Amino acid sequence: MYYFAYDTNIDRKQMTTRCPDAKPKYSAILPNYKLIFAGWSRQLKSSVATIKRQTNQKVLGGIYEISPADMKRLDRYVGYPDIFNRIKVSVWADSDTPLEAETYILINQTQETPPSKEYLAIIQKGFKDWMIE
Repeated sequence: MYYFAYDTNIDRKQMTTRCPDAKPKYSAILPNYKLIFAGWSRQLKSSVATIKRQTNQKVLGGIYEISPADMKRLDRYVGYPDIFNRIKVSVWADSDTPLEAETYILINQTQETPPSKEYLAIIQKGFKDWMIE
């Protein structure tokens, strides 16, 4: 199965720790969504990355091929189904054919707040891993 990462899971080193079977496959674009930061993580001391539907916007990220066991690990890590919901999305990778992937979306997006510098740095490192700018 494919997993679309746009948050700290885009960091390949972090992802291999969380999901040992994960294989990085493609950089990808999720159309008609916007990357936002909302909620609060006591563990991270930051708001967290999530996506929000928005026409004419796009979210950049990476596609991993993951096992069902890795998906269960991610579910536990992100707090599915209490904090994040898992959804199917169509993303565009290197070809003209969309890929169906799973990703997570924060359930309570009532207030957008800036992330901590440390949290944002992990995401930015991940984008460099994928050569996404």
